[in-house]
Parts: sequence; C-alpha cells; structure tokens
Amino acid sequence: MGQVFGCVQVKQSNVAIKETFGKFDNVLQPGCHFVPWCFYSKVAGTLSLRVKQLDVRCETKTKDNVFVTVVASIQYRALAEKAVDAYYKLSNTKAQIQSYVFDVIRASVPKMELDSVFEQKNDIAKAVEEELEKAMSAYGYEIVQTLIVDIEPDERVKKAMNEINAAARLRVATKEKAEAEKILQIKRAEGDAESKYLAGLGIARQRQAIVDGLRDSVLAFSENVPGTTSKDIMDMVLVTQYFDTMKEIGASSKSNSVFIPHGPGAVRDVAAQIRDGLLQGNAIQS
Repeated sequence: MGQVFGCVQVKQSNVAIKETFGKFDNVLQPGCHFVPWCFYSKVAGTLSLRVKQLDVRCETKTKDNVFVTVVASIQYRALAEKAVDAYYKLSNTKAQIQSYVFDVIRASVPKMELDSVFEQKNDIAKAVEEELEKAMSAYGYEIVQTLIVDIEPDERVKKAMNEINAAARLRVATKEKAEAEKILQIKRAEGDAESKYLAGLGIARQRQAIVDGLRDSVLAFSENVPGTTSKDIMDMVLVTQYFDTMKEIGASSKSNSVFIPHGPGAVRDVAAQIRDGLLQGNAIQS
C-alpha cells in the first residue's frame, strides 16, 4: 500500500481500514482510493484475506493414562464482509484459536483409549472445527479446514507398541514357517514312500528275471546234454556266477567286499546251502 497526495493503493487479497478523526469510516477494497489526509482521514491498517495456517501442539492424556501430543493444523481466513470485526475485535488471532483447540482436544482425548485416538482422529478434528467455527465467526473469521496431522505417544509407549506389533508378526511368520515345514515333510515322506515302492517293484522284477533265466538255462542244458540232472546244472550255474562275481571284484579298483572261503570244498558247501534254501522255500510254499 502506498500513499501519494492522498491516494492509497490496496493490494489484491487485502482490505484496508479507513478512519476519520480516529473513528472507523470505511473498508477499502483492492484498488486505488482517495484518502484526504488533510481532513484527518487515514488508513489505520490492512487485513489479509488469504488463507492462513496455524499448527497447534497439545499435550494431553488418554483414558488408559498414556500421555500423547496431538498436532492440529488449522486453516482460517478473515471474511471481507466482516473485516471490521476481524480488525477491531481480536488483537491476537493465533492465541485465540490455540486456546479453543486446547480446550476441545483436552476435553475429547481423555475419553478415549490410545488405540481409539488413532482410529477416531477425524472425529477429533471435526469437533475442533465445529467449536472454532462457532467461536471465530463472531470475530469475522472463517475456519476453512481442521486436520489432526500427528499423534505422538511417549517414546517408551511407542517402543512398546512396536514391540507388540513385531511379536504379533513374528508369531504369524513362525506359524506360516511351521506350516510350510509340515507340508515339506509330508511331500518328502510321500516321495520316499513312492521311491521305496518303485525300488521294491524293481527288485521283485529283477529276482523274477533271475529265476526265469535260471529255469530257462536248466531246461536248455538238460535238452542239449543228455544224462545231466537238475542238481548238476544248478551246481554249474552257481559256480559260474561265483567266478563271475570274483572277476568283477578283482577288476574294480575301489571295492568294499567281504571275502568268504572260496576253495572247491567251500564252493560246494555254498552251492549246497543255496540249493537247500531254495528247496526249503519251495517246500514251505507248497
């Protein structure tokens, strides 16, 4: 705002208060105005119509005896049509708003537990806004928006809350890990059972093939060599397999084998033991 030869300029988003002989005379809108200072007229001051913001920190106690600091953000502005009230009735607008915010928060939060304060912060902001709207409208101010931007419990309480949350998440993680381990063990057991089943089928087929081969060998040898008995053929087959086994053991450089007596008499005894075992098994089956 400037003044040259009684001309006054009022900037945009502002109004000026004109006084004559110390008494309110008029509200000057944005633009250029003639104020004859020689007739004791003057501009007493200007009033901004822009939206302003005030952050209020209020410490209070919850219903479960936890001290918290509530930070409220108040957005307000002066009304052009009530510029006279806004300029003359209040000397400290911020202090007035802060007092009402303290009153409402300290009346609302002690009725709630700590968790409810976080959940119902919008209700707290609405209560603050309604109370401020009723109080400040009489002074020519409008409350544009009220926000609860932060709720800060005591540091020890915050740490305890984090530990509770971490413990709960750890329990869930442990449960999920145990469930995964259970599924893994079940799948491992199913795989092991399937593997043993298939191995058993393989061994059964192998033994069946050995029996079939021995039977075919006995029949073929009996037809081609007259006068031989089944006992002679089995003894020869066992001795042949015995020497084939000894040959394989000798050819291997890394072999962990247990040697048994292998003289002619011992081979005969081994053959007799195997034959007796087979005969006993056949007798039991029949």
